[in-house]
Amino acid sequence: MAEMKWYVLRAAGGKERKAKEYLEKEIERSGISEQVGQVLVPVKKEIVTKNGKRKAVDKLLFPGYVLIEATLSPVLENIIRNLVPGMSGFLTEKKTISSTQIERIPVPIREDEVQRILGVQDENADSAAETVVNYEIGESVKITDGPFSGFTGTVDEILEDRSKVKVIVVIFGRKTQLELNFTQVTKE
Repeated sequence: MAEMKWYVLRAAGGKERKAKEYLEKEIERSGISEQVGQVLVPVKKEIVTKNGKRKAVDKLLFPGYVLIEATLSPVLENIIRNLVPGMSGFLTEKKTISSTQIERIPVPIREDEVQRILGVQDENADSAAETVVNYEIGESVKITDGPFSGFTGTVDEILEDRSKVKVIVVIFGRKTQLELNFTQVTKE
């Protein structure tokens, strides 16, 4: 059997995970599992703060794309191009057959690209989620928790590594700097 290579598949935005599930089911149903190594939707873990709550989420590294390690066959190509909802086929290149005919053929990803992508996936599986900061210096925020709840202030400094933000608040007519967790403030 020929060597398996990695290919990029185009999927509808926001439907990558569903397309992956359908593809895996269709491959299993068709009995060609030995032609496919794995199907992958590359993601990275992030922590986002929304409505004062911290939440770990998986963010897509390549929105609109699914990766597949496979040995291509006409049956597998037909499944990918015609039978999986939300999937429109391979990333291809044009190959001229004759002066009037052009064929689009799937192009495998270079090995160094594959290793980089898989390395990022392994790193994300092992590491803690990274925090996404949705605040900017100078932005107005409202304190939602703690003794200064209800006060409004301005972001003075962002401490990403500690998941904290320094906010300037006017208390009794004086500017005071407070160090708060991301979960204690919301955008105004």
